[in-house]
Amino acid sequence: MKLRSIELALPDPAAAATFMTEIWGMAAAEVQGGTHYLRGSGPFPYLVAFEKAEDEFVRSTTFVCTADELEALKQRIAAAGWTARPTVSEDLGGGQGLLVELPEGTILRFLVGASEAEPITGRDLPVKLTHVVFNAADAEACGEAVEDILGFRVSDRTKGMVFVRCNDSHHSTAFARAGFASLNHVAFEMEDIDAVMRGIGRLRDHAMVPAWGPGRHGPGANVYAYFIAPFGPVVEFSTAVEKVPEDYKVGAPEDWTWPPNRIDQWGISDKDFDGLRRAEERFRFRRDWDAAPL
Repeated sequence: MKLRSIELALPDPAAAATFMTEIWGMAAAEVQGGTHYLRGSGPFPYLVAFEKAEDEFVRSTTFVCTADELEALKQRIAAAGWTARPTVSEDLGGGQGLLVELPEGTILRFLVGASEAEPITGRDLPVKLTHVVFNAADAEACGEAVEDILGFRVSDRTKGMVFVRCNDSHHSTAFARAGFASLNHVAFEMEDIDAVMRGIGRLRDHAMVPAWGPGRHGPGANVYAYFIAPFGPVVEFSTAVEKVPEDYKVGAPEDWTWPPNRIDQWGISDKDFDGLRRAEERFRFRRDWDAAPL
């Protein structure tokens, strides 16, 4: 199973797409019915979709999987009684599968049969989404739920987050201990650390400085730089998170502590706690479909 894309609704998708392509550094894929699809250098047809709506919210976060994985998901979701429905994707790449609402309202989509695209070479683009992190009222319960029902695995627990993986990458998502449910941030995997630093440089050319970073996280060991996008959400330049074995020992909060005045492995950057918090509260979840028996 792989994390593929996130679908956001917001009042001005064209402006969001312009920022992400002309400044952040993504490639335009297509515009269909007013929805702007943006891609990276990898084989996924798009990584982010911006759909026009009066309000801003997360429509879905999409994973691609095999037919066997989808069937197992259906059985576990039906047994748990979670809100879900079969779906046929109208987004770029197509596919069919399931829309699933997690206990706190987070909407995930699992697709099979989605098409891929030719990779793009010779451009400094993100390769893919490395993770999408959600805020949670009860991060522990969310982590347990996706382990039990979705078959994901908890990789680490820190004072701030529960990190969850769906393959051998340390985390494809995480649940932040925020006290409310919303989108925390979207992380774009760059080719290497140099591409992360070049991304920071591009945004500095437009008078934007990181809200946090550059730095290196503990869990996942990825180099990062967070920015607050002008259209609302927190977006991260990131190197790939580390690969972990099946028997990876789940870390506890006491395993991930820093010396005073340090909030990552390097400790060279400040963090805009207030600005990030405001941005992390903006994009909530909305289910605009009725559940159907699985």
